Amino acid sequence: MKKYYLPIALAGLIAASCGTTGTDSQRSVSEAQKENEKPWGIKVSDNHRYFQTPDGKPFFWLGETGWLAFNKLNREEVADYLDVRKKQGFNIIQIMGLHSLGVVNVYGDTAVFNKDVSQPIVTKGNDFSDSVAYDFWDHVDYTIKTAEDKGLYVAIVPIWGSAAKEGVTAAQAAAYAQFLVNRYGKYPNIIWLNGGDIPGDQKREVWDALGKTIHALDTVHLQTYHPRGRGQSSTLFHNEPWLDFNMIQSGHKDYAQDTMKKDPNYGEDNWRYINVDWNLSPTKPTVDGEPSYEEIPHGLHDTTNGYWFADDIRRFGYWSVFAGGAGYTYGHNSVMQFLKPGETKRAFHAKATWTDALTYPGAKQMIYIKNLMLSRPYFERIPDQSLVADQGERYDYIAATRGEKYAFLYTATGRAFKVKTGILKGDQLVATWFNPRTGVETPAGEFDNKGVLEFKPEGEVKHGNDWVLILDSK
Repeated sequence: MKKYYLPIALAGLIAASCGTTGTDSQRSVSEAQKENEKPWGIKVSDNHRYFQTPDGKPFFWLGETGWLAFNKLNREEVADYLDVRKKQGFNIIQIMGLHSLGVVNVYGDTAVFNKDVSQPIVTKGNDFSDSVAYDFWDHVDYTIKTAEDKGLYVAIVPIWGSAAKEGVTAAQAAAYAQFLVNRYGKYPNIIWLNGGDIPGDQKREVWDALGKTIHALDTVHLQTYHPRGRGQSSTLFHNEPWLDFNMIQSGHKDYAQDTMKKDPNYGEDNWRYINVDWNLSPTKPTVDGEPSYEEIPHGLHDTTNGYWFADDIRRFGYWSVFAGGAGYTYGHNSVMQFLKPGETKRAFHAKATWTDALTYPGAKQMIYIKNLMLSRPYFERIPDQSLVADQGERYDYIAATRGEKYAFLYTATGRAFKVKTGILKGDQLVATWFNPRTGVETPAGEFDNKGVLEFKPEGEVKHGNDWVLILDSK
């Protein structure tokens, strides 16, 4: 469907872009929100720690990095991909808008004219059977609408960091942000993911222009910043009015590789980033939006250091959520780039095709952490390491979180650990072992809620024999 376009003047483009995507395209963002019957439009919870639906129910962010979906997948593949992720329990798909300024989608369509983000290429009509009418942005429309039909949110990165460094100006970014809000703000299932794997002090003027413009035009959808690896949005943007919640990218390095002096050197301890954000004022939710991917090399580039697997991904998930995270984002190396059979150009030594990788163990196990967190009173939950009497380091670290009458404690290795009681309300404690690999719960006895208790899950002590100890008071 490759086509030739004439440049479109921006003044006419903004108006035109609102008239090519359907009969309801003239609705404002707020009108679209009100007219939708579903409880769309997650917002920051009343205690500013987590997310909730418009009717006040807890919303646990379970994200997936489908970065190149807009340009690598055709319509049938979009539907299949989203259907699988929906069935696996994911509720947010993180996708790049412009991976590069010259990005071309699977149908041969270019996104912007002359690599100028203030000139998106928009044709009249959106009929897929008409190869001229169906353009890059119509395909984005299709993807977002398909996600909406399946009950999924799409967290859009307007411009990836590397693309912004190709010469985007603040003025161009502001015009592009206006186009995006006018076109996509009417969808109820949008989250704005400013940034894109880049330190916030690089192209700061672009991120400010995007953030401020989106915030000025859209008061309905949430916005955050996706930082560089080993970084967090709060470092530069925490006090910005447009930043509704924080995001970290704990990245793909292991303990030995995390040696850069300008980084905090937390190694694999992604819970430390969450802890920093938890203690900031004003209070805002925070999420690890890009931890290590399943089946990606440690440090990304050298396979001799080994790959990250499902047990690592689970560990990063429970560590960050128990530290106070409002959710967690999963990623697979092959899925994020949608590696297809026969493709020779592949990033970060990806091995599997994206369709095979969809059902890897880590992806199927993410639903268990969401189910666990929503199984107890959600908004009262806080991180509380005072529950742990024999705290360990690195892989021996025991992560702990609790409400008033329940507690969750996570071990990544299945080692024995001691718990300080008397912190939860009640005279008795009911203990249960929760298996993060299967979601199965096993009774572990009843105990007086006093003194120090020692617990040991089944199995030998080794990496990947991870368990959650659930304590409920009665």
